[in-house]
Parts: sequence; structure tokens; C-alpha cells
Amino acid sequence: MNGLLKFITCGSVDDGKSTLIGHMLYDAKLIFTDQEESLVLDSKVGSRGGEIDYSLLLDGLMAEREQGITIDVAYRYFTTEKRSFIVADTPGHEEYTRNMAVGASFAELAVILVDASQGVLTQTRRHTRICSLMGIKHFVFAVNKMDLIDFDEKKFKKIKKTIKILLAEYEYESAAIIPVSATDGDNITTKSERTPWYKGVSLLSYLETIDVQNVDTEKGFTMPVQRVCRPDHTFRGFQGQIETGEISVGDEVTTLPSNEKANIKSIIDAGKEVQSCEKGHAVTIQLDKEVDVSRGCVLVKDTKPEISSLFTAKLLWMDDTKLVPGKNYMLKIGTKSIPAVVMNIKYKISVNDGSELKANEIYKNEIAVCDISTSEKIVFEKFENNQALGSLILVDRITHMTSACGVVEHALRRSDNLTWHDMDISREQRAAQKNQTPKTIWFTGLSGSGKSTLANEIEKRFFTEGRHTMTLDGDNVRLGLNKNLGFKEADRIENIRRIAEVSKLMNDAGLIVITSFVSPYRRDRVRAKEIIGKDNFIEVYVSTPLSECEKRDVKGLYKKARNSQIPNFTGISSPYEPPKMPDVTIDTSDLTIEEAADTVYEKIKSLL
Repeated sequence: MNGLLKFITCGSVDDGKSTLIGHMLYDAKLIFTDQEESLVLDSKVGSRGGEIDYSLLLDGLMAEREQGITIDVAYRYFTTEKRSFIVADTPGHEEYTRNMAVGASFAELAVILVDASQGVLTQTRRHTRICSLMGIKHFVFAVNKMDLIDFDEKKFKKIKKTIKILLAEYEYESAAIIPVSATDGDNITTKSERTPWYKGVSLLSYLETIDVQNVDTEKGFTMPVQRVCRPDHTFRGFQGQIETGEISVGDEVTTLPSNEKANIKSIIDAGKEVQSCEKGHAVTIQLDKEVDVSRGCVLVKDTKPEISSLFTAKLLWMDDTKLVPGKNYMLKIGTKSIPAVVMNIKYKISVNDGSELKANEIYKNEIAVCDISTSEKIVFEKFENNQALGSLILVDRITHMTSACGVVEHALRRSDNLTWHDMDISREQRAAQKNQTPKTIWFTGLSGSGKSTLANEIEKRFFTEGRHTMTLDGDNVRLGLNKNLGFKEADRIENIRRIAEVSKLMNDAGLIVITSFVSPYRRDRVRAKEIIGKDNFIEVYVSTPLSECEKRDVKGLYKKARNSQIPNFTGISSPYEPPKMPDVTIDTSDLTIEEAADTVYEKIKSLL
């Protein structure tokens, strides 16, 4: 017995992935009698003229059977006399690449199918690249549908040569290329008489004997803390899975990122106290003294992961919405969840040849190398050194959908050279001197909604009360600080980021800041609130409808936008995302300036 092997099947659409695994299970008699009977019955109304359709063993969704494609990942567990297996049959269609990536994230080996009649396709190359990205080091290329090319050895060798050229781009530990027919069963469980020129073993025999124990490059003990357990005042334990190394009672560990040291007092594994434990075990660890540890922190011994807020990552983009620099997401790495920003796209990677291509935007199913900044320092490691601390996902903060998965390439050293310098005069002292509470009042709404007019009126009222204020207006800022920015999505994102940073600095100076910006994207306003501080941010939504704003058209911008003279104009050719829960909402359609200003002013004063 060679232990458990976790593998996936992947490749292009209709390469025969489900059929291959189904036929393997059927020939090896690894299905129950009722499953066999159900397969025969289902096949009679299938697409093979009554012959057994082995793919039905894995394609369980009605949509999969209707379309004849795999949509979701189908997991199957089976055991032969020599080994146990878990296989993830993953979809080949480009639309479901994200599902394939999920399957690849758990696997140790990839069986990549290649249609013998078509050769290596773009999706085959994409899946190979994703498998490598996910850390898979063992590959089997099953050249399927050999029956369609009459088991031609020359055509097989030509495909084999292409595959070897493809593999030359990657670091891998083993690779096999096997000619098969998933429909007829050639070289799946036993050697086929129709390929006398093939000297290797069948696919199942290869899977039963391949050694997938990778060379361990992970150093020391690491355990990301998933939960702090405190049933009563006498016990405080840190729960998580040991990702690398082993630990024993009495060992000294370091808590990151706080860098405190403590000794192991006890280890609880599966409800029992043990003296030591190793990689793969979920444990509760008690330390001999109180330390600053919460979910997302990491316990380590004999290793030094990176602690930084800047790093470079390789991402597989899975969102229907494109990636542009400056967008912010929720980053999940280890057990840590934290706001993060994709600062820039260094380059995207060609699926076909691995070349580096300049890119300002990344679309669904593309792979790119990007620089990422987090809101505070976190613990991470290169993926090749520690998979748990080196793999990540980005989650859209509005839809909560997974936008990307990826791996850490390296830390950016520039963050190590920067330290926030605390001044002797604090924000609180500056605010006390002015006898006011610094806030940022963020006006958002369509062009022509009345934002700037209202902001001006509100500042005048504050001024007459003796308050210290500063108004930042969209046009004024773009004529100076943000003069180099245009109106494309990436420029809009950067425009709002800069304004938020300036507002924060002015708040630190003790000022009440009033901003007037269209700020069309919800996620950018969320990020601005985080930069400034949620307790210091008052969002005012000027909800005047588009029809009224266009009727006013004080600057003539809507007319130009309708005539296609202004591209990317919010409300016309570019979207506006209204706030979901603004602090103040005002529609100026049927109000005078004074009435609107009085209403907003009273509401804002109650929030100061």
C-alpha cells in the first residue's frame, strides 16, 4: 500500500475526463451493483446510442448531463488492493476555470487529458499552468481518444513532443505521457493490445505506484491560530492546524507578529493531552504565560516567516469584473483576514508560452503578478517554503465572491525601511486646541446633484460657529494634487485614495474636512472610510436623480457625454454605485439651497 493519493483530472472541454475516471471505476469493479444497474439504465437515454456512458458516474448535475460537460467539481473516493484514492473530476470549460482551480488546490498529482485528434489546446496549457501555480509537482498527460486516430504512433509522438516542450517551463518532479481511449478502456486499467508500441504501464497501475512525497522545503514549526479557546479563567488555549514541523511540551515558541516568546505548557490533540504532535494535526496549545495572540496570528519555532504589509503575488483572476490597480479586497492568508489593495499589475503571464506581457487590466481566467498592500503588517511566507502561509485568496468586499486565488512570490523590502514617526504633538492635542472633534464629511452623488453647493453652505455655517474647516472639491483637487490622473477606473480609484489620505492628515491636524466628490464606486468609499477611520467618517449621499442632474447640467457635461465627447462619464457611460447605508441622505430636487443645507447641517451636527 502506497498510502492515499489525491489527484485531479483536468483539460479542455470534451477531452473525456469524466469518461476516463468513470471507465476506470467500472473496469476495476469499484462501483456497487445498484450503481452499475443505474448507469446502464441512464445510458439508454444518453448520447451514445444505448452504449454505456461512463461519464454519468461523475456528472451528477442535471445541467451536466443535458450539456454533456462537467460544471462542478465531482469528488470520488475509491480503493484498490494497492492504494486509496481521492479524485476531483474538474470542469474543462473556460467559464468554470475557478472550479478547476479549487480542485487543483487539494491535489498532489494532476491527470491532464489531451484530445489526440486536436492536440494540446489553450485550455490544456491554462490548466497545466494553474496546477503548477497550486504547487502540483506530479503530472500525468493522458492522450485520450486514440481510437479516433487509429492508435497512430507517429501522431502520438508528435503530441508527446509538444507536451515535453510545454513541461519545460515548469519545475516538476515526475511526468508520464500515456496513450488511452476513455470510451473503449485502452490503457486505463490494463495494457491495450492496440498500442503494442507503448512500453509503459496502464494509467491505474501508474497511479497505484507513483511516489508523490515531495521534497520537504518547509522549515520549522508553524501553526496559524484559528481560535482562542477560553472555557474559564484557568485555561487559555490556541487552536489551529499544525502546517509544518512538530512541537513538544516544553518547547519555546514565538508568537507572530507580536514577537513574544513562551514555552509550551500542554498540547491537546483530539481531546487528549499529548507530549508532542506533528504536521497535519489540529491541536489546542496552552502556553506558560499570557501573550498577545488572536485569530490570524502564527506560532512558530525554528523558522522566521515574513512580517510585512507589502508583498508580490501571482494571481489567477476569477472574477467577472476586471482587476485594475488600486482596487481593494479582503485578503485571506493562513487564518488571517485583512483589507488589502492591489497596488499595481507588474505583468500578466501568457497562457501559451509563459512570457511576461505588459497589462493595465486583468480579466477573468488570466494569470498576473501583482504587488499587494495590506492595511497592517501580517505573517506570510513564500509559497514554495510554506504552502499554508504562502497561499491566498482575494474576496470582493461588496459581493463577497472570491475574486482571485494566488501564491506569495516574495516580500517587498521597501516596507522594512519605513516606520511611522509619532510626533510630540498628538491629534488629540491639536483637536483640543481648536475645541472641536475632527471629522471628514464625505459628500457623494452624481455630477450636478448639488454636492459642491451643499459642501460650501455647510462650511459657511461651521465657519460662523468658529470651527476650523477645509473643503476639498473634486474639480479643485484635480487641477492640482491629482492633475496627473484621468477618468479611467484605475485613475478614479487612485483619485479617491489620495483624497482619503489627505483628509486623514487634515483630521490629524484637528480640522473638520468636507469633501465633494462623485466617488462612484462603493468599494472606494469603503476604503476611504477605512483610511480615515470609521469613527471619523460621515457619509452624505446627495441622491438627486439622474434626470434632475441632467436637466440642470450647469457645466454642460451631460450634453457632451450624450454626444460621446466625454468618455467614462458617471451616470451615462460609467456606473454610479449608491451608498447602502449612508449617514445622511438628501434629495435636492424640490428643495432650495437653504432648505437642503439646513436639513443636512442639523443631521451632521448630531453626528459630530
